[in-house]
Amino acid sequence: MACNSSGSLKDDIYFLYAIVYTVILIPGFIANLLALWVFYAYVKETKRAVIFMINLAVADLAQVLSLPLRIFYYLNKTWYFGKFLCIFCFYLKYVNMYASIYFLVCISVRRCLYLIYPFRYNDCKRRYDVYVCIIGWIAVGLGCLPFPLMRLEQNQTNFSSCFADLPLKDVGTTTSIIMVTLAELTGFVVPLIVTGICSWKTIMSLRENTVLQDHGEKRKALKMILTCTIVFLICFVPYHISFPLAFLTKSGKIENCSARKFIDIFHPVALCLASLNCCLDPIIYYFTTDEFRRRLSRQDVTENMIPLQKTLSHIESRDK
Repeated sequence: MACNSSGSLKDDIYFLYAIVYTVILIPGFIANLLALWVFYAYVKETKRAVIFMINLAVADLAQVLSLPLRIFYYLNKTWYFGKFLCIFCFYLKYVNMYASIYFLVCISVRRCLYLIYPFRYNDCKRRYDVYVCIIGWIAVGLGCLPFPLMRLEQNQTNFSSCFADLPLKDVGTTTSIIMVTLAELTGFVVPLIVTGICSWKTIMSLRENTVLQDHGEKRKALKMILTCTIVFLICFVPYHISFPLAFLTKSGKIENCSARKFIDIFHPVALCLASLNCCLDPIIYYFTTDEFRRRLSRQDVTENMIPLQKTLSHIESRDK
């Protein structure tokens, strides 16, 4: 039974995407660029998950830089930039999402281990974190390849449509179920369990009186881990509930018209929430990292601007 598609609903969803991405664009760009500027100096002062924060900011900034093309498409309803750029931006969205999930988990695990085993992980070499990041980028990049590959049609010559409007290959019910299950388990369920365990272990450590870590340090670690968990829940739980449903709807496995309409509304809203992580991730840096707040304080910013002001003054005097 064919369901009557509503053109007005599609227009409303396009408008929702355009508005949300426009709202995200400027704050996300400024916040993540500022984060990278702060971490450039901060990386020399601490080993506490800063490498993972840098990579998280890079992942968010990469997605933010692709938003203008998405906004243009959803406002004009036509793609003018060719096949490669369409598929690349489509692929980048999922790389950002799962890279963000990966590095949020890494931050939580790193802080939890540092708190519970301070002497073992206090002198942990920074290069190990770099290796973990490299492995993570490779795993995420390879793991996200099925998303664009499932949307590539060999005989497709007209690329006036992009993103959610790309056609979906029919790979069969069994293969679809296996792919969706693997994506949900590796990209969502396992990371959710790991962050939950880190939160629980950190909460339990607050009840223990030990000389290895002061109570204030434990509270800082708990604040960071809980913030990572909250961002995870807000941004990624709704999407991973809607993702298998949207996949089954797109592939024609769900035929009930009421169910399809609900999913067609719920999935775009969940996707918008997932995109918000570009703006929410910097909250982790600011509200859970003392050094980050210190470097953004008026006094510290002023001190950092003094050399620049002296250089500009020297240039002006030389020109005169």
